[in-house]
Amino acid sequence: MKFRKLYNIDELDFSKDEIIPVVVQDSESLKVLTLAYVNREALEKTVETGFAHFYRRSFGRVMKKGETSGNVQEVVDILVDCDGDAVLFLVKPKGPACHLGENTCFHNKLKTETNK
Repeated sequence: MKFRKLYNIDELDFSKDEIIPVVVQDSESLKVLTLAYVNREALEKTVETGFAHFYRRSFGRVMKKGETSGNVQEVVDILVDCDGDAVLFLVKPKGPACHLGENTCFHNKLKTETNK
């Protein structure tokens, strides 16, 4: 894959609520594990430590993924979307991604007319 641009953290667009969405994907299976948010501090800690850190809106602070559960996510790579306002963490998960114990947070399905 050819990358068109290498972004610095200062070039990312944190203008909306000072956070940006981060899609977390298993680096081997490519399964989407979760959608979370990072602020500048969380992204800097992720880069510095090599482990996923997120801005937890419900707690109002930056937390390392797995801080309480032990289910950490080692970050293999960080990709930036074309607008510089979202990122993708490719990770090696150490345990379930979901706080409910599921491997992915996307384990529910939207009810529609075809799957009542």
